[in-house]
Amino acid sequence: MFLHEHPYRPFIQSNTTKLIVGTMPPPRFSTGDLLAKDVDFCYGSYYNSLWLYIDEIHQLGLRYDNSKDAICQRKDFLKQHKIGVCDIVESAVRKKIDASDLGMTNIILRDIIGYLKRFPNIDTLLFTGGNSKNGPEYFFRRHLKTYKLSLELVSNEVPRVHKFSVEDRIIKTVSLTSSSGAANISISRQPLYQQLNAKNPSFNTFDFRVLQYREFL
Repeated sequence: MFLHEHPYRPFIQSNTTKLIVGTMPPPRFSTGDLLAKDVDFCYGSYYNSLWLYIDEIHQLGLRYDNSKDAICQRKDFLKQHKIGVCDIVESAVRKKIDASDLGMTNIILRDIIGYLKRFPNIDTLLFTGGNSKNGPEYFFRRHLKTYKLSLELVSNEVPRVHKFSVEDRIIKTVSLTSSSGAANISISRQPLYQQLNAKNPSFNTFDFRVLQYREFL
């Protein structure tokens, strides 16, 4: 058994308006066994990295290595755009040391609602995945129940949009398509992707995520 503890504290500023909510990084970020292109920060995995899409959208020229400069680049971007990061899983137990969300058991969740109360400028949660089992939206729905709250559907089109209220504030949630390669199959089945790919065969799943994420990041 492996106790997988989240290696990073939430990254939130007093003026943060959007909060990226995932599950947790691959175990190597907790054990310190980073790969050469990994960045020791939130979403630092080069092979499953939200930063690849952000880099493409904003043309940031980010570094992909274990340097402090690479970390600072990402923190500077988040601060500039008033974006925070607060994954929802604090810790979990794994039988296998892998990054599978389904492989997590004995899961302890972070108090996202508590952070929303502490940081009143946050009005949007960006889930890096949908409502599949052990995904960020799935866990958040479970978390909301402890506060006797629930999500209200706003738009059922991908990415799905919901809302809920905390202390008289309306918070929007957006379930972005996961940056994981496992999501490529579901992307390929989406009518919009098929339409765009038919018009331009070079249009791929990376391009699709860039198109989707651009509106929110």
